[in-house]
Amino acid sequence: MATAVGTLDHRRDESTVWKWMTTVDHKKIGALYLVTGFTFFLIGGIEAALVRTQLAVPNGTVLDATTYNQLFTMHALTMIFLAIMPMGAAFFNYFIPLHIGARDVAFPRLNALSYWVLLSGGLILTSSFLFGQPPDGGWFAYAPLTESAFAPNKGLDFYTVGLIVAGLASLMSSLNFAVTIINMRAPGMTMMRLPVYMWMTLVVAFLLILSLPVITVALLQLYFDRNFGTHFFTPGTGGDPILWQHLFWVFGHPEVYVLILPSMGIVSEVLPVMSRKPLFGYTAIVMAGAAIGVLGFGVWSHHMFTTGLGTVPQYVFSASTMAIGVPTGVKVFNWLGTIYGGNIKMTTATYYSIAFIALFTIGGISGVMHASPAVDGQHQDSYFVVAHIHYVLFGGAIMGIFSGLYYWFPKMTGRLLDETWGKVGFWFIFIGMNLTFFPMHFLGLAGMPRRIYTYDAGLGWDRWNMVATIGVYTIIVGVALFLINVFITFRRPATAGNDPWGGATLEWATTSPPPEHNFDVVPVVRDRDPLWYNRDHNIPLPERPEHLHIHMPPPSYFPLILGVGILLIGVGALANLAITALGVVVVYYAVWGWALEPTD
Repeated sequence: MATAVGTLDHRRDESTVWKWMTTVDHKKIGALYLVTGFTFFLIGGIEAALVRTQLAVPNGTVLDATTYNQLFTMHALTMIFLAIMPMGAAFFNYFIPLHIGARDVAFPRLNALSYWVLLSGGLILTSSFLFGQPPDGGWFAYAPLTESAFAPNKGLDFYTVGLIVAGLASLMSSLNFAVTIINMRAPGMTMMRLPVYMWMTLVVAFLLILSLPVITVALLQLYFDRNFGTHFFTPGTGGDPILWQHLFWVFGHPEVYVLILPSMGIVSEVLPVMSRKPLFGYTAIVMAGAAIGVLGFGVWSHHMFTTGLGTVPQYVFSASTMAIGVPTGVKVFNWLGTIYGGNIKMTTATYYSIAFIALFTIGGISGVMHASPAVDGQHQDSYFVVAHIHYVLFGGAIMGIFSGLYYWFPKMTGRLLDETWGKVGFWFIFIGMNLTFFPMHFLGLAGMPRRIYTYDAGLGWDRWNMVATIGVYTIIVGVALFLINVFITFRRPATAGNDPWGGATLEWATTSPPPEHNFDVVPVVRDRDPLWYNRDHNIPLPERPEHLHIHMPPPSYFPLILGVGILLIGVGALANLAITALGVVVVYYAVWGWALEPTD
């Protein structure tokens, strides 16, 4: 297949720990995000397994009430902020420059800083276990139960500080990614020639840029309520606990699309390649993604139908919630149109993409049910809502991420994951996911509330709770098979080649893995599917420059130092202001050194 650029056999030295700690290469930073996110995914899975083990039988004694509350809270926080978001950011980091024909992101050192700040936030939040004080108020931390009178330990301070730091990392990344996509596209790559994955990345970036300031303000208010006697959310002194819900969900519902849109983008890249035909309805899918981003800011109060909003707000948010199902449905039918009539290659990546469509559709349908205030009032705080959100986030986001892992693993490593291991692992994860979460619809309709740590026999909940717990352990087997697959694959030589799938987009036009500078010759884009266009029109490979010298940003340890300074500021906010002062000094040193550091 003709490609847009020449390919070379680039030799690499073995990377030391220091090289990884000082790297500003977007691909290495993407790898760091991926390993970190998957590690937290495993931690969140352990937390979920403990919760489900407690609920397997009536009157379970595996966990006490306090530990149970801590585990389900940390499970949600870990999966949302420390697993799914970083794994999505991993693909953003790795593939944005490759997809748009660039040699790097717009701000390489800021990119490195975003990783170290994310890791700092994750360490702050997870270290709460070491002090026996994890947050226990749910990932939503509803006021006024989060006030110090009702939650006297440090758990919710870990919550506020950890999320503020992690949010700072996401804001840095989002600004960097938006600037990169808008300003650094290859010649000929107009906005309507961008891969759909890049469009979804751009929508996610603006969702975060617009929503993160809201949750940051809310978290600061909660921190000040708890530590300095302010009363933003205390009703007895003029505050309003409903204000917290508005601030939280103005961020919290766009956050759902932050988690799902990357997987929508992945599926939009995998299915055309595996179906051997262009994506059906490119413009419609792009417009639908943008519409989801806009409408996502207008549906937050469907989480609050039982708070006494009043008739008119219920009408408005009911209508907006139904409306957001339209662009989502457009995407589903376009994916089906892409598959229809295609010469489908049934790889493991294909399996996960098709599973994404089916499972996310189930989650979307149950979500549209909650557009009705009457129905929502019945489902509120029941296990039906747990089923809904997991069909969206596990059946959607996680399935899409696994599809991306199998699809892009040969590009990142030069090795193809074993298809037999992959398909067996897929069926364990797919069956386990449905065993776990589909029975929760029945449990919710049978009246089982969320967030209870035990229940009596004879309520009709015994059988489905046992099935759900069996499902969790089935998922664990599937994830273990994936890890075994990765381990076995890394013991084999890198023989995947540069383009094992016959891809259509620019990342397949360079070596696997790519060199530090990505492309020897900046590609010229002539079509929405540039590699297929070059093949069909017999466009020859450009000649390799005789003396190839491309300047790339040098490594820097200042992002790491600045990340440590921010970590110290966060720790000081939890322990002692003297540590915060030390953190400020470290931040000042890092910023000063960063400003004076040569870039040659």
